[in-house]
Amino acid sequence: MKSKNVIMWTVCGENGRILDTVIAACYFWHITDIHYYAHHSDAKKGCWRADYDGGSNARNQRRSMGQYGDYSCDAPWELIESAAKTMMSRQNDNVEFVLWTGDALSHNARKLHENVKLQLLQNLTDLLRKTFSSQFVFPALGHDDPMAKKELGRMWSRWLPTDSMHTFAKGGYYMIERKTLKLQIVVLNTNLMKKSDNDDEAAEQWKWLHTVLEKFQRNGETVYLVGHMPPGSDERQRGFSPAHSVYTDYHNKKYLELVRKYADIIVGQFFGHLHSDTFRVIYGTSGRPVSWALLAPSITPKRTTDGANNPGLRIYKFDKDTGQVLDYTQYYLDLSRANSNSKGEAEWTVEYNFSSYYGITEITPNSLHQLADKLTSVNHNTFFDRYYTANAVRMYSNPQTGCDANCAHTHYCAITRVDYQEFANCLKTAASALASSSSLIRAPNFGLCGLVFVISKV
Repeated sequence: MKSKNVIMWTVCGENGRILDTVIAACYFWHITDIHYYAHHSDAKKGCWRADYDGGSNARNQRRSMGQYGDYSCDAPWELIESAAKTMMSRQNDNVEFVLWTGDALSHNARKLHENVKLQLLQNLTDLLRKTFSSQFVFPALGHDDPMAKKELGRMWSRWLPTDSMHTFAKGGYYMIERKTLKLQIVVLNTNLMKKSDNDDEAAEQWKWLHTVLEKFQRNGETVYLVGHMPPGSDERQRGFSPAHSVYTDYHNKKYLELVRKYADIIVGQFFGHLHSDTFRVIYGTSGRPVSWALLAPSITPKRTTDGANNPGLRIYKFDKDTGQVLDYTQYYLDLSRANSNSKGEAEWTVEYNFSSYYGITEITPNSLHQLADKLTSVNHNTFFDRYYTANAVRMYSNPQTGCDANCAHTHYCAITRVDYQEFANCLKTAASALASSSSLIRAPNFGLCGLVFVISKV
């Protein structure tokens, strides 16, 4: 039920029963980076890359796309529809809401007229309305989404209260206030994080965000921060310069300052954009872990840098009152197997459950800090194997052949050094250690990471 300022929620219990006195754990889906590719039948429309097969004859080796797409292409409708059917069939009664964190359309859609892009987005919106007929879907703008905020606000008006639509139409951001419950939801327009330091629209979002968080802190409420692009650097980059730092340094620093200031009420941060399965730990000025962010992998299998992914979907288990994240389950589709299935079916299966996969009983800043430490330890390199396998959604069967010591340390630096300068220093420390010790060069893949962690931790 919607009102002008708040959204009211039923209390969720086991098997969807309404409980009067006990607030049981419920669920929410996180879907991101669908990148709907509307030219499934015509590979000449921009789906294929010249280096598809990696060889000099690649241009002569282009093949027909499978029913559910291809690793070199964005998502066709059949893949998206299969994802919707999967979400509808799992935990549907206990799903409270859906976070939809942007980049709904293919990269190739940038060439299309705005009206065409809006129609494609309407198709996706209609599918999600059908899939989640009893739930609210909270969309965040991605950099590949149409910029017609007023039109999008009208398109998504079923899900957004009046006040949310007002700020969305103004700047692409909004908040969801939940009546009688502690957890509130803030959806950011991270496209503004790429603006110049003195951009008026970006400054207005920062002003609004401080006001909102100050109010929640004063009222003893908690908050999720939700957006498309995450702060920090791409963990899959190569070399020492941040190849994928999507915020400007100014906005990245402001974001970290804000998270540190309101860390006591920020109980979750959720992003997409990188198409990868990873996380970030944010530390306070004293070096203590104070907050975390989880990055969900994409529905599209295509990635513009460093290989592709299998398509992924994620469902979180959480305390609906406080927002404490209790666990999550990651689903995936083996795209090659789906395309070769004689029955023509796409079988989305559980890739892993976070708590059992990593042996962690709670998702907190400290527990994720400890997990990051294990990724760098000589004695715990199975943790990195698990992490790296999940990072590309089971795209690679042998992490140790696909990610050497420098690669592993880059992942660690991206996870624990969200500030750009600290990230660069973390990478340089690894390079210095390699240059100064020939024994390190001959060490097992993850021995370097363990040593560098000891000498570079701040």
